[in-house]
Amino acid sequence: MAGVLEGILTSPIGRKVTAKAGLAEPPRLRRGRVMPAGSVALATLPGGGIAGQVLDALGISPVEPLLDLPEHRTDDEKGRPQPPRYETRPGALVVDATGVRDIAQLELLRQVLRPVMKALEKSGRIIFLATEADGVDGLEAKAAAQAIDGIMRTVGKELRGGSTANLVLLAPGVVPADLASTLSFLLEGRSAFVSGQAWRVAPRKDAHDGSVSAQPFADRIVVVTGAARGIGAAIARTFHRDGARLVVVDVPAAGEGLAKVANELRGSALQLDITAPDAGARIADHVARVHGPDARIWAMVHNAGITRDRMLANLDEKTWASVLDVNLAAEMRINAVLLDHDRPGALAPDGRIVGVASTSGWAGNKGQSNYAASKAGVMGLVRAMADDLADGHVATNGVAPGFIETEMTGKIPYVQREVFRRVNSLSQGGQPVDVAETIAYLCDPASGGVDGQVIRVCGQNMVGR
Repeated sequence: MAGVLEGILTSPIGRKVTAKAGLAEPPRLRRGRVMPAGSVALATLPGGGIAGQVLDALGISPVEPLLDLPEHRTDDEKGRPQPPRYETRPGALVVDATGVRDIAQLELLRQVLRPVMKALEKSGRIIFLATEADGVDGLEAKAAAQAIDGIMRTVGKELRGGSTANLVLLAPGVVPADLASTLSFLLEGRSAFVSGQAWRVAPRKDAHDGSVSAQPFADRIVVVTGAARGIGAAIARTFHRDGARLVVVDVPAAGEGLAKVANELRGSALQLDITAPDAGARIADHVARVHGPDARIWAMVHNAGITRDRMLANLDEKTWASVLDVNLAAEMRINAVLLDHDRPGALAPDGRIVGVASTSGWAGNKGQSNYAASKAGVMGLVRAMADDLADGHVATNGVAPGFIETEMTGKIPYVQREVFRRVNSLSQGGQPVDVAETIAYLCDPASGGVDGQVIRVCGQNMVGR
């Protein structure tokens, strides 16, 4: 019945009906390592300047933005003053607000934003750079810094045509090389389903020069759990595209699918129940056996996870424990083994760890108290590990996917699935590759300044923050 209903609603007549019901066709998003077609406008507010240096390092020559000032406005046919109009649609606007320290300066953001809101090309970008509130002195400066977050989130909800808005918060001491990978990610189609998000970039802990490459993982080993299908397989494919040597891991029951992924990507497959007490040791032993005793893992991606949904009134201890063990406790046990850098096949001293959380862990979800607990725990884990490992070079981060189109979500009844798709600023579900691209960005050798962060890949889902 659900398939019949979907067929009706996706037919030409059905599309007209859904459009009349307010369910217009969602915009097509620009994905992959593709820059905007239009120019990149740069607004450097007083006290800023780092954004221009980063764009220059990326080989981008920005244009001047238009400003909504009284002397630049023109009246429409009804005599209403309108902001100046761009002659050609810009592909992105970068707002360097790192020097904003008082409330009056927020007017400068309004001036630069108003002309571009209806002018951006489809799948355009608005990127804000600001100094984090903890990095400025004085009550007004802290309030103004936090206000930029609210502006960004509202802009993300007002943009149309698949355009996104995001905020990068700079910690004290950040230099242009610390920002290059982040700005590149946000400008490119790799960030297609990341919108309305803010995360922190600090000075890198490692010796990498911050240069951006299309093959950042060349000759680097990446381990992905839950890789036999869906998001896990997409993660493996994205790392392969960017040069990685893959070790894909999944349970023995998924062995056939896992072998196909490994063969496709010229990687190696490891059939493993990650809840086994020796799972971490078996991963390290596999890497050492396949790649040699001196080999080290560059990135450990904890994607494997399960759901056992029940209303809390019906949730027994066995069902509760199984989800917490797979989704959280197993990750902790594996990390403990792989962080022994002297062990053959363990994590490299400057490697990356990424945990896959969920927006359910952020906002909760009816019938998912065990799942929400596990995914909130993943977020807490990566943040705590960043503090524990602060003296080293390992960076730990997380991603929190929203509604992603997978084989599993395809089984949700059509009407319910359509609601889930639409409750975000981009009016659609994400693709597995959107999660994969964000993870690859976090694991990039040039992204060492991003540590202890959790990025929602949810199209600015209306659920939660």
